Amino acid sequence: MLPLVYHPDYSFPFPEQHRFPMAKFGLLAEYLADQGILTSNNCYRPGRCREQWLTQVHCPDYLHRFTSNTLTPAERRQMNLPWSEGLRKRTLLAPSGTVLTAQLALHYGIACHLAGGTHHAHYDHASGFCILNDLAIAARVLLKQTGVKRVLIFDCDVHQGDGTAALLADEPAAFTCSLHCKRNFPFRKQTSDRDVGLAAGMTDGAYLEAVMTTLDEVLAEVQPDIVLYDAGVDVFEGDPLGQLAITEAGIGERDHRVLSELLNRRIAVATVIGGGYDDDRRALARRHAIVVEAAARLWSERGH
Repeated sequence: MLPLVYHPDYSFPFPEQHRFPMAKFGLLAEYLADQGILTSNNCYRPGRCREQWLTQVHCPDYLHRFTSNTLTPAERRQMNLPWSEGLRKRTLLAPSGTVLTAQLALHYGIACHLAGGTHHAHYDHASGFCILNDLAIAARVLLKQTGVKRVLIFDCDVHQGDGTAALLADEPAAFTCSLHCKRNFPFRKQTSDRDVGLAAGMTDGAYLEAVMTTLDEVLAEVQPDIVLYDAGVDVFEGDPLGQLAITEAGIGERDHRVLSELLNRRIAVATVIGGGYDDDRRALARRHAIVVEAAARLWSERGH
């Protein structure tokens, strides 16, 4: 079965009225279990992220302030998430989950993380609900592994992967590509290796053409050994933080085409769920499941 990475501590008691939908991770796992896609046989559980993985990307003093609950008031406002033991635990688990997903993808060809995509986190501060940057951490870890010479981060979250771009700017073996709504957060953009700013209100046809044209171009340029695919669903037409007009069918087509292209080229792909902020948490969880369902169908069709 398709390898899936999840930990029950990804969701924990959290203020219901908060804009960040912390419940979505548990609801996503629950939905996929109901569909028979997530079982005890294909669920891999990560451990706490190794200290050396964190410190090769993030400021040690910042890590200490976060884990010890000694962030300054300004840092707390920037994090925009209420600190708790649950938040500390899941924050230290999730990057390890993306590393594990990538390692499984290298072995099996494809694997999916039921979290991840915290692409706004910077070297020494949180931003946009992101505390640690799992994509940058995973890229650094992968490049130390035998046989991995080039990593492509293909980020289709509606917001630019500014933290990832900044953290990997000095790493030529990691290529950052971000397709995002150009008039959306973060309002001060960073420079990715490839940035594609999309017009607000863009609909399925133009969006799918932009995604696949960009993917084809960067694959030819980078020739990666593995792709970290951020399948954000905040591109959805009803997402309160989105500004694009992509339907659920369009998201499904995007994920199917991206994954098919990578599998056809025999390029390993690890997926993360990225952003999605619908107030209907169960509908949001089903939307995040689209990429996993696409991966499961492709896995089955290829006779795994």
